[in-house]
Amino acid sequence: MNLTKNFTLEELTASATATRLGIDNTPSESVTQNLTRLATDIMQRIRDRWGQPIIVSSGYRSRALNKAVGGSPTSQHCLGQACDFHAVNRANNWMLYALIREMVRRGDIACGQIIWEYGTRQNPQWIHISLPGGHTNQFIKIGVK
Repeated sequence: MNLTKNFTLEELTASATATRLGIDNTPSESVTQNLTRLATDIMQRIRDRWGQPIIVSSGYRSRALNKAVGGSPTSQHCLGQACDFHAVNRANNWMLYALIREMVRRGDIACGQIIWEYGTRQNPQWIHISLPGGHTNQFIKIGVK
């Protein structure tokens, strides 16, 4: 099911861990609505500006899946309000992060948390982004070597 021209419900709910462990990761209607908002208001706008595909590595996670991957019990992933992604060429993740930072600064998108996750001081391994809620436009770096 297409949520936007470049993002599908399937890619925002896909999980190799869920498949491997037999965990049901089917979203509820309210989660699907959140994923649609995430895809429309944030991810598609980033994709349009980036001009290249973006690879979603983790979108919605059921509570069981979130526990299996060691996610925070309060993760917005469990509500369909967050996703982790990277550029096709991971060496360009820093440019994608910089683009998002600029889009937020200009008011083109509003987010909750934008997290540079792991990797090095020069390049994140992936980027986490969430819908605004408890946090608004909060840029964080975690696990940086």
